Amino acid sequence: MVDMNRLDSADADFTRRLANLQHDGGTADADILQTVQQIIEDVRVRGDAAVVELTNRFDRRDAQSMADLELGREALDAALARLSAAERGALEHAAERLADYAQRQKLDSWSYRDADGSLLGQQVTPLDRVGLYVPGGKAAYPSSVLMNAIPAKVAGVDELVMVVPMPGGEVTDLVLAAAAIAGVDRVFAIGGAQAVAALAFGTESVPAVDKIVGPGNSYVATAKRLVYGVVGIDMIAGPSEILVVCDGATDPDWIALDLFSQAEHDEEAQAILVSWDGDFLDRVAAAIDRLLPEQERRDIIGASLAARGALIRVRDLDEAVAVANRIAPEHLELSVDDPESVAPRIRHAGAIFLGRHTPEAFGDYCAGPNHVLPTSRTARFSSPLGVYDFQKRTSLLGCSPEGAARLAPTAATLARGERLAAHAESAEARLPGTET
Repeated sequence: MVDMNRLDSADADFTRRLANLQHDGGTADADILQTVQQIIEDVRVRGDAAVVELTNRFDRRDAQSMADLELGREALDAALARLSAAERGALEHAAERLADYAQRQKLDSWSYRDADGSLLGQQVTPLDRVGLYVPGGKAAYPSSVLMNAIPAKVAGVDELVMVVPMPGGEVTDLVLAAAAIAGVDRVFAIGGAQAVAALAFGTESVPAVDKIVGPGNSYVATAKRLVYGVVGIDMIAGPSEILVVCDGATDPDWIALDLFSQAEHDEEAQAILVSWDGDFLDRVAAAIDRLLPEQERRDIIGASLAARGALIRVRDLDEAVAVANRIAPEHLELSVDDPESVAPRIRHAGAIFLGRHTPEAFGDYCAGPNHVLPTSRTARFSSPLGVYDFQKRTSLLGCSPEGAARLAPTAATLARGERLAAHAESAEARLPGTET
């Protein structure tokens, strides 16, 4: 039996208890921070030699050089060939849907001319090179490969460099096959903070990238924090989250399984159900107790639900929406009769899943939208990973003589107000009659 947190919005301590459930995004442990700083500096100074030594130490490898740690295209194609027809079909189907969705996200350059004939606009260009971190070893995350690589390729990124740790030389065919399908250009069997550092600073073998994307453990997350500014990063992801708002008319077993789908990630994951039907909350609690023993990862699910899960009773749909916006979840399921009328009222969520037949699991693998989403309430100010994360915007400005004459006095006046005389003189030099 799982002793989940039970909250009621009518209780005097509701706000405090809700706040206590929420994850603060976390900061790096002091020991982890020190270790990662040392690794980054070692890789920055010694390049390939440091990466090889660290990989041999942490991943139980016996590499003599980086040549032993790079996987060529033939290795990716061989992994793809070894898949079953069902596995290959699933990867290709997911990739097709992701690419179709991503194509609609592309930003295009634009420009216009004002009344003076001056040109103003925005030029959109893809990043030159992106690094993709993929967790490896016995864990298999082909979905992470597709979700990160496909929007980068749709954006037009010239070169995509993937790093994936292979402890003991192990990696699943699904991960390498996904890289083949997504069009990854180079793959290195390295991981941890040393892989992040190699991508950020470059080594003799690993090219320096412009941005690093992809999930990882606390060492990887800390490394991404530390190299930000040298390179761009996607986000610092916290534990996975799901919030389900239900009117009580969905099968309780479905909701229980939806909560399990996030709780099984790890003990820090969070699964919350909000409803104004108290009897329904009880039925879901009973379904959780009945179904949990059948789950392969039941110990992790049970620990997650007991520590950070919650069944929350609210007064009505309006209050449920308010709670959802307060929590700003990574994943939000609106398991109600008319979800499309409720969705516009949600201001803060990484992704919204509409209706009773749209489990979050579809979004994790193959629906189309990206599964790289803001966590730990960062949905208040950030967005899902998309094509736009692999594109840059450059402003365009080209003044006609008439436009320069109109802008110069304004620019000069404001510049002198800021005591920047050279700015003012530069602007006024474009006035008619000032040519030398």
